[in-house]
Amino acid sequence: MGRAEARKAQQQRGARRAPSGRAKGKGGGAGKRTGIRRFFTWKKVLGTFLGGILLLMAAAVVLYFSVDEPSDPNKLATQQSNTYKWSDGTVMARVGETNRSIVPIDKIPEDVRTAFIAIENKSFYKDRGIDVVGVARGLFNTVRGKGTAGGSTITQQYVKNYYLTQDQSPTRKIRELVISLKVDQRMEKNDILAGYLNTNFYGRNAYGIQAAAQAYYGVDADKLTLVQGAYLAAVIQAPSQYDWATAGPNGKALVMVRFNAVLDNMVEMGKLDAAKRKELKFEEPVKPKPTPGMDGQKGYLVQAANDEMNRQHVTDAEIAAGGWDITLNIDKKKQAALEQAVQDELESKLDRKNTKERPQDQSVQAGATSVDAKTGQIVAMYGGQGLAEKAASNALRTDYQPGSTFKPIVLASALETGATTQGGKPITPNALYDGTSKRPVVGSKIPFNPQNQDDKDFGKEITVQEATNYSVNSVYAQMIVDVKPQNVKKTALALGMKDRDGWPEDKPAMSLGTMSANTVEMAAVYATLDNHGKKVTPTIVKSAEHKDREYAPEPAVGSQAISRQTADTVTKVLTGVVNDGSGSKVKSSAYEAAGKTGTTESNVAGWFTGYTPELVTVVAMFGEEPGSHRQVTLTGTAGGGRAGGSSFPAEIWKTYTLAALKGVDTAEFDTSDAEMGASQAPSRTTSPTPPPTTSSAPPPATTSGPPPNSPDPTKSTTKSPDPTKSTTKSPDPTKSTTKSPDPTQKPPDPPLFPQSNER
Repeated sequence: MGRAEARKAQQQRGARRAPSGRAKGKGGGAGKRTGIRRFFTWKKVLGTFLGGILLLMAAAVVLYFSVDEPSDPNKLATQQSNTYKWSDGTVMARVGETNRSIVPIDKIPEDVRTAFIAIENKSFYKDRGIDVVGVARGLFNTVRGKGTAGGSTITQQYVKNYYLTQDQSPTRKIRELVISLKVDQRMEKNDILAGYLNTNFYGRNAYGIQAAAQAYYGVDADKLTLVQGAYLAAVIQAPSQYDWATAGPNGKALVMVRFNAVLDNMVEMGKLDAAKRKELKFEEPVKPKPTPGMDGQKGYLVQAANDEMNRQHVTDAEIAAGGWDITLNIDKKKQAALEQAVQDELESKLDRKNTKERPQDQSVQAGATSVDAKTGQIVAMYGGQGLAEKAASNALRTDYQPGSTFKPIVLASALETGATTQGGKPITPNALYDGTSKRPVVGSKIPFNPQNQDDKDFGKEITVQEATNYSVNSVYAQMIVDVKPQNVKKTALALGMKDRDGWPEDKPAMSLGTMSANTVEMAAVYATLDNHGKKVTPTIVKSAEHKDREYAPEPAVGSQAISRQTADTVTKVLTGVVNDGSGSKVKSSAYEAAGKTGTTESNVAGWFTGYTPELVTVVAMFGEEPGSHRQVTLTGTAGGGRAGGSSFPAEIWKTYTLAALKGVDTAEFDTSDAEMGASQAPSRTTSPTPPPTTSSAPPPATTSGPPPNSPDPTKSTTKSPDPTKSTTKSPDPTKSTTKSPDPTQKPPDPPLFPQSNER
């Protein structure tokens, strides 16, 4: 065999051995894996997968323990507004940065809660705070460019709203997942659901389901129906796009898809009967309304409510924190009537822009409070032109004196204590006093000789009834000495006035109302008289609810402050002021009224405090220099003369009262317990001298004694027992009530007085 044949035979033998060599991994390079194939054996792939799982589990454990649940919520999650409502429950104003009122879960109907679960997270009560499949699906969609990661559970959305932010970063999403797991372990499901419903944004500036219920359907959350709740559950996905009032055709179609999905899912969950589902129809929400603000009188009403809550130990900080649902006693119709009365009888007659010809008009401020005497509820209040013009309510200000509206308190104290005159006779409405102007008081260590209005003498003998009708200063200055000022102060406090610094104790001048008071206090006094002596504390807050604390309004009607006999006697006397005296301008056949005028020193304030059996209203005017708190005269208001209590305040009172009682079957005062007292024989008879007339208005009297042609006081036992009708020549009320006086031609008050002569 030659070399060529031998070489060929050797090659053939090698070829036959090659398969065996490859099976054993031996032989030449033809049997080896090359390139990337060397790294993907099944053992390597499985090992890598298992190793990755272990790494992920380790990372998850580290992440779980490294991410802490925040101890405090984000600021927006807890910001709330305070909601103030009219007495009928409709919203008056919302105050606060965020329109939210947090409500507990039991204030949200169960089927409304289920509606949200049905569309957002059907497994809510079964899952552990996260939905792994949903998260994976959301992440997959994000990777494919089909929107941001979704699939969040209700717990996750609550965590995002309550603790985190709304950004869509992967870091935030990871924190959300971890915190959701921890929150689910710590909290009850219903608490998580309540937090979710209270932190959602629903559109229309409504944060939380309570604000949303009001914004879309004008009801509180606990009054939502299933259909309404289904719409709110649908709208939260895209509030601006899905709001029915502003949505286009596409937006309406999309929200209807979600709305129907809510109800269909509830059927699928076994939470809604299929037959009932077919009957349910979409309910269109109300049109959006501007968020109620603090315009007009609303700001003053809020001030008054907050002030009352302060007295009940709710601090300003607690109120400012928000979350209060406050219902006021303010009657919407009566409030409108009071505002209109001020506009018609005062503001329309002022020229606040003409500072040269009508400078006094710039200084005029008005305040008023109206109270239901039987319940103590403040049903209307006027605080001023508005917060932009006057930051503090005139109804609550205490820097002015009440003037002669205080005089009935002196009389009440005299009757209650059984006080006697200097001559030892009981002080009653029929008791006689010296009505001489500037008469020095007797029995006081402090000299005092007040001037009557227009320096008028009413004679040596005038009854208390007549002295009240015409607000005779000299009589009441002597009476307070007879009763003792400290006793009068006790009566005033018992009736509802407040003891402030500067109360003029032991001074006879106190009889002319020289202490400070506001319209609410004077309403309390007269409401207690109207309520037969039972203490009335006017209240503006009907109820106040907050999820974290309880509030109990102060009792409006209390125990007997003075006897019924005393209260009814004063009421009967004050009907004389309206029928025959300085308050005759408010007389009307539509109601029976009692009241008292008041005008303070230098005419810096004018008051009319009056009441019917149904309603007590105090109207006051104040002269305040614009830009300061300096008190200035009201004389010259509306281009007229003196502006006392019987002018603009009385006109406002009458116009308001007629409107407020329109359609009401008004009653007469029950003064059956009144004790007017026996008529007292005069010690002497005087010959009255007519004083000079300084006003074109009918004067209360034309002589220095009681009005001419009045019965002889010595024979007063033969008269009708009602001394309020004891004069026969009193001002003609029919002339003063049928037409308001023209302030440009004559002073609105009857006779004038120049200085500290309260009327």
